[in-house]
Amino acid sequence: MDECFHENDYHVSRHIYSNRVFDQVHERQAQEIQSLRERCTDKWAVQKIKGLLPILDWLPKYPVKQWLPGDVVSGVTTGLVCCLQGVAYALLASVAPVYGLYSAFFPILTYFVLGTSRHISVGPFPVTCLMVGSVVLTLAPDEHFLRPVNITGVDGEAREAQRILVACTMTVLVGLFQVAMGLMQVGFLVRYLSDPLVGGFTTAAAFHVFISQIKTIVSVPIHSHNGFFSFAYTLIDVSRNINQTNIADLIAGLLTIFIVMAVKEINTKFQHKIPVPIPIEVIVTVIASAVSHVMDLNSQYGASIVHSLPRGFAPPQIPNIALIGKILGSSFSTAVVGYAVAVSVAKVYAAKHDYTVDGNQELIAFGVSNIFGGCFSSFVASTALSRTAVQESTGGKSQVAGIISALMVMIVILALGPFLQPLQKSVLAGIVIANLKGMFMQISEVPVLWRQNKIDCLIWIATCLASIVLGLDVGLLAGLVFEMGTVVVRTQFPSCATLGNVPNTDIYKNMKDYKNIDEIPGIKIFKCNSPIYFANIDYFKEKLREEVGFDAVRVFKKRNKALKKIHKLIKKGKLQATEVLENQAFEKEQVPELDEGASQPDSEVKVQVDWTSELPVSVSVPTVHIHSLVVDFSAVSFLDVVAAKSLKLDTVNNLKVPCVTGEMVRRMEALSFFDEEVTRDILFLSVHDAILFIQLETSTGNDEDPLAEKVKLTF
Repeated sequence: MDECFHENDYHVSRHIYSNRVFDQVHERQAQEIQSLRERCTDKWAVQKIKGLLPILDWLPKYPVKQWLPGDVVSGVTTGLVCCLQGVAYALLASVAPVYGLYSAFFPILTYFVLGTSRHISVGPFPVTCLMVGSVVLTLAPDEHFLRPVNITGVDGEAREAQRILVACTMTVLVGLFQVAMGLMQVGFLVRYLSDPLVGGFTTAAAFHVFISQIKTIVSVPIHSHNGFFSFAYTLIDVSRNINQTNIADLIAGLLTIFIVMAVKEINTKFQHKIPVPIPIEVIVTVIASAVSHVMDLNSQYGASIVHSLPRGFAPPQIPNIALIGKILGSSFSTAVVGYAVAVSVAKVYAAKHDYTVDGNQELIAFGVSNIFGGCFSSFVASTALSRTAVQESTGGKSQVAGIISALMVMIVILALGPFLQPLQKSVLAGIVIANLKGMFMQISEVPVLWRQNKIDCLIWIATCLASIVLGLDVGLLAGLVFEMGTVVVRTQFPSCATLGNVPNTDIYKNMKDYKNIDEIPGIKIFKCNSPIYFANIDYFKEKLREEVGFDAVRVFKKRNKALKKIHKLIKKGKLQATEVLENQAFEKEQVPELDEGASQPDSEVKVQVDWTSELPVSVSVPTVHIHSLVVDFSAVSFLDVVAAKSLKLDTVNNLKVPCVTGEMVRRMEALSFFDEEVTRDILFLSVHDAILFIQLETSTGNDEDPLAEKVKLTF
């Protein structure tokens, strides 16, 4: 096909470079490693202090006139939402509502000093609250607090004291995990929680939250269920006791769900053009609380209400060390989930407003917040997308809005709490369910994900199903294991290809993808799109054998056998050695896989054999149609010991390895890949460098380095 030349075509003229020559010409230098004393300058110390205490960096630069008015409005609005969600999410954590207010207050104080996100609203998150509640119900079920035989019912005070102790102990342990991960700089581990995995997990969590709130909506007595198939047992209990449904609670709950969802849907449909100065949840709560108080729904209709929201703060308490062994695994998974959700939301708003979030510092900030909050009767803090959206959309510019929202929560704790005591719990449950819509809508992403990437879709589905059936903590672990399995499978069976050359260019593409590309005569170019390590080295070698059309080990053995017979015939005088051109691709190859007992050909008589012609002995030697092999390493990010050893053992004389990064070269050197026989001369900057080198070497017909004359590469 004729090439079409345009004015924007470019032409390059340079030397052909192997890695060794390139390093010599351009004077490769070793990486300098600074000592601790050299790094510990005054500037470095100031940066570290500001890194640990970000408030020292941003607060002196705070533009009061531009940002303070928006932060005040945002803080007041978000504070109202924090109060309401704190009380509602306490139901998920299976503790008294007042502890939800504490959880909406204390974590904000420390995050204000240590956090790097300007927009997230720190406090309870439904998924982590449910994970805490699961542990609380497991370690402090109603059955442990039954009164003596002659007194019916449950000892509510003892149960509540034990449950908040479990929740606080778990919160402190979650914080310790997060601080430890932050100090060890392992914030990158959250990247293993991919978007499909998090999507499936949060959808399953929304399902569990929904099921847990049904009992509150219908207000029927059921047993506490956790672990495998807990949702099924809960539904069975609800169905058995459905005849005991409290109509007042059911109507209040359903009306709350309908009103909240309808108003939010209308606001979304009109793209938030309808100004709502006070969130709809707050309006509904105030009205419902007033109606319940005026109509005395608790006494007249048996409605379940909040009852007690005492003024003031609870005294600090020390976590119960004896519980740590029982909650270790659940605490770690909760720590990871809470951090993953928070940092994901933080990065969304950081990208929107053009600033950066430090993942490791966020771990420390949330860890300290949870330790501090856990000592003051709070449960695990993270962030909620809906609450953060309120803080950002109402004009919040910094964490000053967060500290103002904490002041609003403090006002409710110290003065206004009793006004919420007549509020029906079904209204709180309705608000929780209404705010799950966003999580449930993630299901609509599954068909799109299936079209984009089927493996990612399977990760989403597997994580969701595992979290629903096995519970959130075990389900998350199962989803993570499944995700890691897909990564291993994809690297264990990587895509490989034979490359061809686009005529008159330095471009090499997959032979199967294009018609108008040429295979270089006598040279096979092979590319593996994956790291090469112990799990896929055998597959790599198998695909390589398929592409080149022969097994190097088998060829060596057959040629060795043929040479042995030829030497015997020559010694007996039945055959005269004639000097013919040999195929050098495997003549000098050393294959250690050869059996130790196999005899070597007699080396007294030097024989050169033309392996392409008919042999004088009855040995079937596979035909080799190439003289050189080029393995493109551009997509190989690492080698391990097993892969390096195997590749070195199978290395043939005319093997060239282009596109090797500097880091890969250092790794190969560390693995002792190079020696007197396998030198760095097999490495080249590009595939084209390797091809031209081979062609130049073949044309000169000698073993001297063709690059010694600084031949130029032009294309």
